[in-house]
Amino acid sequence: MIISEDKYFIFDNPKRINCKYFVKLIIARGVSSYYKILMNVFHPSVKIKKKYKVAICAIFKNEAPYIKEWIEFHKIVGIEHFYMYNNFSEDNYKEILDPYVESGDVTLIDWPHKQSQMQAYADSIARFSNEVQWIGFIDLDEYIVPNKMDTVYAFLQKFEKNRPVVMMYWRVFGSSGRIERDITGLVTEDFTVCWSKYDSIGKCFFNTNYDFNLKDKRNTTFHHFMWGEHSGMSLPPVNIYGNVVIWGQHKVDNDSFPIQINHYFTKSYQEYLAKASKGDVYYEINPHDEEYFYEHEMRCHSVDYNAYKYLIKLKLAMGKEKH
Repeated sequence: MIISEDKYFIFDNPKRINCKYFVKLIIARGVSSYYKILMNVFHPSVKIKKKYKVAICAIFKNEAPYIKEWIEFHKIVGIEHFYMYNNFSEDNYKEILDPYVESGDVTLIDWPHKQSQMQAYADSIARFSNEVQWIGFIDLDEYIVPNKMDTVYAFLQKFEKNRPVVMMYWRVFGSSGRIERDITGLVTEDFTVCWSKYDSIGKCFFNTNYDFNLKDKRNTTFHHFMWGEHSGMSLPPVNIYGNVVIWGQHKVDNDSFPIQINHYFTKSYQEYLAKASKGDVYYEINPHDEEYFYEHEMRCHSVDYNAYKYLIKLKLAMGKEKH
């Protein structure tokens, strides 16, 4: 039997449920317990106070219309700094980012390397781990939304002592029935219709008390899934409940996720078509066609307003007092 979802998740890759699956599940639980004990005992003991508690690294290409809202929203949820890698942008990104560079909120790096998203992320770890405690890797169509607390660091702090990586799950949003829209509007306000369950993949925050090994095969696409190291020992990520994520197993304690990443994957139909018609920081030729749009759209059976608790602060920060 092949299943594409369970109680909590829609799987990025459908699972084949057979004897091999259950054997793997039992072994994974045992291995997870081993790693949890190991991380509780074997962890960095020297704590160095750093300039920033939490920062984001992002690589972007021609996304100027969305930059300001993305930065202002994340400042509201407690992101203290942004490492922004420009990848061949030809729009007015500098006009938008210059005030944030001048204020010290943004470090802007020119990154003229084709399809080198992972390399940019690795560069940020190598260059900036000495100044930030937690560094997350997300895109400009992703918004971190704390559900049970007000800031991202309030969530991450409990993992700081002995967990190298924390994985947060996607809440995937569709078009909300919009063919087109005024892109001066807020993404976080305009799109509320989403998948009824979380995506089984998401994005990671790395605890810089630990080391990172880019040569580890498990770190091939480490913004989605990454391992850390301590004294040469590889250690797995945990999810938002503190459960070890290994071999595709995601143990969830309940359906009240304390934090999520709103993934505004399509936005409006016209915005999606414009995005799909060109390459980006990852794909030289974008493989996402109209059929791919509808595959995501047809899963949108729910609404999610968790980002709305930040909307008034966001509108004031964006100078939209009359809206």
